[in-house]
Formats: sequence, C-alpha cells, structure tokens
Amino acid sequence: MKLLKNAAGRMVPDQVNGREQIPYKGVGKYIPDANRHAPRIASCANYPANGDKRLKDLKAALEKSGLRDGMTISTHHHFRNGDLLANQVFDIAHEMGVKDLTWFPSASFPCHEHLVQYLEDGTIHHIEGSMNGPLGQYVSEGRMNGTGVLRSHGGRYQAVQDGEVQIDIAVIGSPTADPFGNANGLSGDSACGLLGFALADSQYADQVIVATDNLVEFPCIPWQIQGNYVDHVVEVERLGDPGQIVSGTTRITRSPDRLMLAELTARFCDAAGIIRDGFSFQSGAGGTSLAVGEYFRQIMQEKKIRARFARGGSNQYLVSMLEEGLVDYILDGQTFDLDGVRSMAENPNHVWTSPFTSYNYHSKGNFAGMVDVVILGATEVDTSFNANVVTHSDGSLLHGIGGWQNCLFSKTVILPIPLFRDRIPVVKDRVTTLCGPGELIDVIVTERGIAINPLRKDLVEATRDSGLPIKTIEELKSEAERICGVPRSAEFEDEVVAVIKWVDGTIIDAVRKVRQE
Repeated sequence: MKLLKNAAGRMVPDQVNGREQIPYKGVGKYIPDANRHAPRIASCANYPANGDKRLKDLKAALEKSGLRDGMTISTHHHFRNGDLLANQVFDIAHEMGVKDLTWFPSASFPCHEHLVQYLEDGTIHHIEGSMNGPLGQYVSEGRMNGTGVLRSHGGRYQAVQDGEVQIDIAVIGSPTADPFGNANGLSGDSACGLLGFALADSQYADQVIVATDNLVEFPCIPWQIQGNYVDHVVEVERLGDPGQIVSGTTRITRSPDRLMLAELTARFCDAAGIIRDGFSFQSGAGGTSLAVGEYFRQIMQEKKIRARFARGGSNQYLVSMLEEGLVDYILDGQTFDLDGVRSMAENPNHVWTSPFTSYNYHSKGNFAGMVDVVILGATEVDTSFNANVVTHSDGSLLHGIGGWQNCLFSKTVILPIPLFRDRIPVVKDRVTTLCGPGELIDVIVTERGIAINPLRKDLVEATRDSGLPIKTIEELKSEAERICGVPRSAEFEDEVVAVIKWVDGTIIDAVRKVRQE
C-alpha cells in the first residue's frame, strides 16, 4: 500500500483491504464508464412452488446460504440502538467457527458493542459501515484487523450497484413479512417504518434472508422488500427493543444556545428568501434541527406559505406539518418516532423512499439536488468551509456519515453548530477529517454569528441589510480562540485505520490511529 495525495490535498491509500482505490478527484470530476454490477441469475426451479420459503431458524438459513470464511454479511440499521438481529447473526457465525467476515451494515449503534469480541477473535475481519460509540473507539485505537470503510447512505447503495462491495448474504430484519419474503416495517412489535436502507441488499446480494417476528399470511401488503428477491424466511422471537427502535416522542432542544441557533437559522432562511411558497426543505431529528423546523412552521403560518415537500427522516413535528397542510408531501428516508410510523402507514402523501431515489450519485439524478435548503450538523468546520462529521477533534471515530454527504448537493446547505464544545473551538484552520468539501457548504450558523461562504454572493447580497449578525468565518474562528484558547492538535500515528469515501466511491480522506498517551 502507498499513499497518494488526492484533489483535496489529503494523503489517502491506493489500496484498502486488498482492493485498489481511486483518490478523490474533486466534485463531479470522477465519472465512471462501466456497467452496473449484476447479481447472479436465480431460477424458480430452486424455490418451493408453493412460495413458502420458511426455514426453522436463523442458523439454518445461514447454513443453507453457505456461510463460510471471508464472506461479506450485510444488515440494516432501521432498528437503531434497539437492534438485536445483527448480534445474533455473528453469535451464530462464531458458533459455526466461521472467520474473517466483513460486516457491511448501513449503520451501527452502541448496542453493537457486543461485536467487539468477534473483532478480537477474528470472526469479523473488518467493518464497512459507520463505526459509532465503542466500535468507533476500537477502530480508532488501531485494534481492528482490516481497514474500516465509511460511506454515506447513497455511497453505500452506489458501492453495491457498482460492484465495489459484493454482498454474499444479506440479513434483512422485517417487522412484518409473509412466508414468500414480502416485507415491510409498518406494523408488528418491532415496527420501524421503513426498510429502504435494505433495498440494495435485497436486489444485489447473492443470498437474502428475511427475519421477522411478525409473520403474516401471503400477501404482506404493502411490501417494501419484494419476496422475489428473497431466498429464505425465518421467524425469530424478537428483532429489536421497541423502546430503542423508535421513541414515542422526539423532542425539540430546550437548550437556550441551541434554540438560538435554530432561530438564527430560520431567520436567515426567511431573510434570504428561501422560505417561500412551494419551497422544499430537509432537517434531521436532532433537537436543534427539530427546533429549526418549528421556527419554519411559525414563519410559514404567519405568511400562509406551503412547502411542496419535506425530506425525512420523519418525526411527530414533520408529520403534524403534513397533516396541517403546511407540507404537501413527506419524502421519507427513515422514520424516527411512532407518529412517523403511523403516518407512513396511513397517509398516501407520506411517501417512502430509498437511498437510490434520494441520494445515489451514480444514477440519472436524485432528489438531493431538488431540495431548496438542508439543515445539517458537523463536528468541525474550517476556514475554507470544509466540514467533518465522523471524528471529533481528538481524532476518534464517533459518528457515521449517514445521508450527510449526499445532502450537500441541495441548493443551500446550512450548518447550525455551536462555536465551541467543551471549551474546544469548532471552527479550525483545517478539519481533522474531511467529509465534505467547502465549495458545497453555504452557511455556518453559530450562537455568536453567521458566516456565509463567499462563493454564495447571492446569499451575501440578500442578507446584507437583514440585521442578522453576519461575520466572516475567520472572525468566528478568532472569537472562539479568544474565549477558549488555541487547542493542541490531536496526534496520530501513520497507520490508516479507516477511509472516508466520497459520494462517487473515491477516497476523500483517511483516518489514522490515535496516538495513545
């Protein structure tokens, strides 16, 4: 392996886990000339004529799928921190004595700390997916055998369809399913709303297992996963902990500083002319993002404005805007609370989507570029408006990318972030880990001022006389350092423990082993 300098000036490896890599070339500069990956041809002759694909348990399904050393196993994250299935899969693999597996989750959560033991004993060789909490710390310390690979939600779909990742066995947890394999997440004790992050897995994996704790008679309607893609169906006692899959209520922040961030963000959007009849928006389910949505609601009600669509993750606040007629459609990517699950099941204007329609960069267009404004977070930004979402200033992996990179292609990208966290400035000369190039990030909103990317002259002009606290990014950095001082930079060893993929499959940055004191 050797290191190459990419177009962002970052040194990245030319090989990862034995596969050749392409360094980041710039936004829109890498355009592949190839066909999509084709999964194996299946034949109805190999499946029960009566459509009943049930096996006695998950172990039987893994055995019949041919689980063996070196395979790639995928799972999805719609159960979030309540997921019980992924841990069961690797418990069985360990019991069978299988080694050197690649785990390819759409995301991981602290509940997956259980899998550290299988990284230690070689059952799992490496992870290609977000590495949050304990898993992130484990990788940051250089303890994983292989190199981690972090992708956006759209980048994950792209990697599968392009053949960069070939899934041997996909295990899809389905809150409701029938014996043929049709499945959805809308009902049952483990209801999670949507199964869109498992769509690529169902379409491209060599073997597809649907596991459910709510088996219904054929047909399972509506189906989000089609049984024609499914090899085996198994009933399990429990897929997840309902209290950790979705919350009964997703709550707006009560922090005065965070509320100020949200109000400034909404006021900026109003002053810039973004909030207008027929506009579209996307914000997350975090407390600050929810507060931004509520300030949007107030402005929209006051001015009698309707949004054409909102991009989800859905939650009770977004659902109420749909039901009040403030939003025509929710185009939902994942469901964050019980109101979102109910709405998705009942309201035809609450539309489920997948990473293919929403985010896939290697497609003939996607929804991301149609959104007028997106509200995102970040762990760090720098004076060139580059941003980091996967590591903190100490260099430890603590977050996944999610749809964050994909959303940067929206018409206006705003990052409401505190100027400092735990007395550490968030605005730096150079971000620790580059996840998104500054040319795609338009506005930084902090409690002590708003910085507009100089590339967005239209926003600068539109808000010139707004009365908002507009500052340069350099002024924000200086103010943070005046309050907190200049922090000592994190120290790293040479070993690359993970790489960050850009939306087109190229490597935009590498994460190095954190030097232990």
